[in-house]
Amino acid sequence: MQTEKKIATAQGGAMLVVEILMFAIGIALIIVSIARESFALLIPGIGLLLLALLCLSGFFVIQPNEAAVLLLFGEYKGSTRRTGFHFANPFFSKKKISLRARNLNGERLKVNDKLGNPVEIAIVVVWRVTNTAQALFEVDHYEEYVHIQSESAVRHLASAFCYDGEEGEVTLRGATDEINERLQAELEERLHRAGVDVIEARISHLAYASEIAGAMLQRQQATAVVAARQKIVEGAVGMVEMALNELSAKDLVQLSEENKATMVSNLLVVLCSEHAAQPVVNTGSLHQ
Repeated sequence: MQTEKKIATAQGGAMLVVEILMFAIGIALIIVSIARESFALLIPGIGLLLLALLCLSGFFVIQPNEAAVLLLFGEYKGSTRRTGFHFANPFFSKKKISLRARNLNGERLKVNDKLGNPVEIAIVVVWRVTNTAQALFEVDHYEEYVHIQSESAVRHLASAFCYDGEEGEVTLRGATDEINERLQAELEERLHRAGVDVIEARISHLAYASEIAGAMLQRQQATAVVAARQKIVEGAVGMVEMALNELSAKDLVQLSEENKATMVSNLLVVLCSEHAAQPVVNTGSLHQ
């Protein structure tokens, strides 16, 4: 695997002064040669001008959070990240790479979760290049590589978990933080070859596919209703038990087993009903 190595470059400002002097001396030699009608200084003057023109290709500028990869006839010589005005071998080819953080806003993908239910999922990835040599020489078009591997990672992740499940189960919808951590870990493993560091990865969109969204919504509503009813029944039974215990403890009224059963039935109906109770006042004896 190709590793990044540093290369020293000259200060561009100092070399620019040398470049100006070369042009000035070359032009002066040519003028003197023409004035004296002597070709003794013409050839050195032309040669110096040609050398100065050749050296112009050695200048380059590096912006903050940017790197330049230098190659000599296809051979990797090194990378420099020092910002400013530089000069290097004019025969070096220079490829600049941005080291800034970038956003990948993935498209919505339709995939099947662990149970085979079709879901729509999209992710956002924040990444940047950390190894310029790997980014250029280990993969072909590292930006496209990041995009394709991100899609592959999210498809693999979605197929390994259910969209929704029982309490305590790791699901795409429920365990958001854990799912995001696993997504980031898988992306880091896939993109390490390209010299790319994943700063953050998270799910930006998650929903059932349109063809089953209605049915799944009904199932979720039914599950919620059952859970709510269970809580209501548990509370109602506790309140009935408390009422009977209080009546017995304070000896307010003596109830037969049949009266207790009737009272329990009435209280449960009142407490579990979705509608407000309509009281009926009994002015006679409880035994009539």
